Amino acid sequence: MILCLCSSAEAATAIDLLRETAVSWTGALPCGGWDCECAFRSQQGCCCVAKPLFELEEATFIRLVGLWEGLSRLNSQVEEVTAGCKIAFTAAMLPMSGCLGPFTSNMSISYQSVSLNQGNGYNAALGTFTAPHAGLYFFSFSAYSKVGDAGERLYQKVQLMKNGQLIASSWEDNREDSEDSSTQTVLLQLRRGCQVYIELLSGRQLCGDTQGYNTFSGYLIYPFSEQ
Repeated sequence: MILCLCSSAEAATAIDLLRETAVSWTGALPCGGWDCECAFRSQQGCCCVAKPLFELEEATFIRLVGLWEGLSRLNSQVEEVTAGCKIAFTAAMLPMSGCLGPFTSNMSISYQSVSLNQGNGYNAALGTFTAPHAGLYFFSFSAYSKVGDAGERLYQKVQLMKNGQLIASSWEDNREDSEDSSTQTVLLQLRRGCQVYIELLSGRQLCGDTQGYNTFSGYLIYPFSEQ
């Protein structure tokens, strides 16, 4: 059965046509004594045409209730999966006129100027992000260094690490540029508790970042089930 929502003018025309057809009908009525005034103006259930309409209304209402209950269950499941999953952070190194490094071993960079830490996954003291929830994450880091006079060695390398494993890196080693910058972005599947951080390679240095250009950011794209 197809339900059609028509304009009031079209509906009036259809009702008039039904009325004329009912009045002019000369054969036997299936329920006997069809009251045309009842069919078009009075309460439901007192004539043949009203009963099917009433049954259709009931069936439609039951289906709508079923759809609403299904949507409510789906919404509850989505809320259960995504609850507490608004996770995002961005941080920058504090401005410095000198240099960070060089060190004798790889050193985790602490980005202490935190402008966003939704979900509290980022630890500014350690420079480490710990995933509060399993999911697919986006990370980005920028590396900037300025050694000063032309001819001095621009010598830096920073790398993004996941649980101690090298994922991506950015480096510079030349005497032609007095300053340079680069940016890396990655997508990572993380389990709850996985750690991501940026480290400065041993023997390298970041210098002259007076504007806080060295940054580290990340956010959850969508969560995974913890199963």
